Amino acid sequence: MDLDSRQTIIIGILVLFLGKYLNNKIGSLRQYNIPEPVTGGIVASVFFAILYLLFGVSIEFSNHYRDILLVVFFTAIGLSTEIKSVIKGGRLLFLLTILAIVFLFVQNYVGIFIAVLFNLEPDTGILSGSASLQGGHGNIVAWAPILESRYDVTNAMEIGMTTATLGLIFGGILGGPVTRYLIQKHQLKPTDSSEVTIGAKQGENLTIDFDSMLIVILMLSLSIGMGIHLNNLIAHFGFTMPLFVTCMFSGVVLANVVPLIIPKLRCRKNSPTLAIVSDLSLGLFLAMAMMALGFWEIGDRALFILVSTTVQILLVTTFSVFVVFRVLGKNYDSAVITAGYIGSSLGATPTAMANMAAVTQRYGASPVAFIVIPIVAAFIIQVSNAVVIQIILNLGN
Repeated sequence: MDLDSRQTIIIGILVLFLGKYLNNKIGSLRQYNIPEPVTGGIVASVFFAILYLLFGVSIEFSNHYRDILLVVFFTAIGLSTEIKSVIKGGRLLFLLTILAIVFLFVQNYVGIFIAVLFNLEPDTGILSGSASLQGGHGNIVAWAPILESRYDVTNAMEIGMTTATLGLIFGGILGGPVTRYLIQKHQLKPTDSSEVTIGAKQGENLTIDFDSMLIVILMLSLSIGMGIHLNNLIAHFGFTMPLFVTCMFSGVVLANVVPLIIPKLRCRKNSPTLAIVSDLSLGLFLAMAMMALGFWEIGDRALFILVSTTVQILLVTTFSVFVVFRVLGKNYDSAVITAGYIGSSLGATPTAMANMAAVTQRYGASPVAFIVIPIVAAFIIQVSNAVVIQIILNLGN
């Protein structure tokens, strides 16, 4: 059964409402900062899996609005960013970049080791490493055919897609509880008194007005247009970059340059309107991504995938708590960044942002975290991941 864009977004909205309802009714979900779209999305994906397994009904969703929402979300993050925040996050950005690149090698070699234990082609381990966990489903689409044709890896697409699916789920589930543990253990409190970047703190209502909404829509449109042209320019020189990265960068530029020329077009850093747009676009995107996950695609590599994913989850959690959190300063900002890093190193950048949004909406703002994680997870790691995978493949063959 194929659903068009309109039908898909209707179901996505219902799934997000379901997540909000469950989080409101089940205290432990709020207590451990599980993002609402993750809650609703997992329930929906299980329901669709039951439909397939019991009745043979397979539902295909449209990605049209989902992909647009992703671009809108990151553009809104760019528009809420001040240059001084980027400068402030410079040290943390550098440190996390080094740690994240090193961990790419660790993640892949652990995957290769487990593949060897299961008497599989060693390069199969890359599919259960950074190719799927840090790169996500889109990265697997690119790497699976290469690993099958050039490196004799069988069932590459199946293994990669299933691992990416499990990583996305656990990346969204674990980030909040781990950060809650760090915040409570070390009695951490936010040092920035500004409003949260995405949504509102729990129990707080945001007020928006007609003029601010018009300004936000205008700035979003200008930023996305500029981001599209910038993306095309980069592609002209032979480089590939996700569209949401160039749109986010364009948002940062316009947010800091346009107000110098036309002060009335300023998108304030603490704009409730921008926060609502960010929250809405992220929530709907993640709900639509989660509800489309296919649990039935594991196949005959199930044991390898489950063992490998379990080890990777333990590895990411341990590395995040005992290395990332400590190296970045053992403070509130580093705890929020840890939530984001768990989301990105197991799932995807939107999962990272949802984790941080859930944490900050409960405990308080961390603007620097919303600068560092998108740059590292959405840009630096995506570029580095391809380089690291190729290096490992070359060394092994």
